[in-house]
Amino acid sequence: MIHACRLWRSALLGAASATCLIAVGCQEPAAVVSLERTAVDAYRRPETLPVFAPTLSPRRYSAPFSDISIQINGLMDEPAWSAAPWSDDFSDIEGPTRATPSQRTRVKMLWDAKYLYIAADLAESDLWATLKKRDEIVFQDNDFEVFVDPDGDTREYYEIEVNALGTIFDLYLPQPYRAGGKANHNWTAEGMRVAIHLDGTLNDSRDTDKGWQVEMAIPWTAFAPVVQPNGDPTFQRASRPPIIGDSWRINFSRVQWMLEKREGSYAKVAGTPEDNWTWTPQWTIDMHIPQWWGFVTFVGPTVQKQEKSK
Repeated sequence: MIHACRLWRSALLGAASATCLIAVGCQEPAAVVSLERTAVDAYRRPETLPVFAPTLSPRRYSAPFSDISIQINGLMDEPAWSAAPWSDDFSDIEGPTRATPSQRTRVKMLWDAKYLYIAADLAESDLWATLKKRDEIVFQDNDFEVFVDPDGDTREYYEIEVNALGTIFDLYLPQPYRAGGKANHNWTAEGMRVAIHLDGTLNDSRDTDKGWQVEMAIPWTAFAPVVQPNGDPTFQRASRPPIIGDSWRINFSRVQWMLEKREGSYAKVAGTPEDNWTWTPQWTIDMHIPQWWGFVTFVGPTVQKQEKSK
């Protein structure tokens, strides 16, 4: 999400230089889980001051390798998905001190030699979406968002947003906004496949819906380093699949607006800010602090092979 108007809380925090820069991804030793280590930033720039003191380290997820074909249809009904655990339920972006989200959100992930697979399950009593053109500002609707920093150096990362109509907004940032980064809206996740399944009726306020599901296949080639027009150096590793044991920095966000029923459909409640629910807390209303994103570790297919042999 781009919420530049909310980036007003800042303070100088002493941040050490990042040390997790290697050719095949960001390896995070299991023993290093302290909050001090996970807050490492590559910039020594003014930081956004957390509204709440962090009470937990960024969440972790182990994504199994899939050697089973996956059809992107929004249903998550392939046997491969049974090997992937559901994540923890999303909480408020500012952390568990805030109110528990009114509707459940969770994700699971898989990978193979070509794609990163993401499935999201979003409970929703009022399915609503209006934006239909690619690269419109999709978070003006209720949406689901993916943030990916392949090498974990907190710069050069990717954002993908989708609403219940399947409208995509994808962008690239060479560095976070607070460090002077400017979003590149011309970047496109080439080859990405996205499917939406609706459990209810879209934009119909006369009934109560159950939710919507998002299924994505993002090719590793989409994460190719982007040449900077001003000649700034590119630090990101080349686009290629991770190897078993690699960890990438990833987070997920759900934007949820308060709606009112109007003439059989919905409208935003005027003057009411959106809710932001995330897989792992950001501790302030700003998704663009990558050092608070979660660690996704790519693991082998052992569990899936056991499932196949049954």
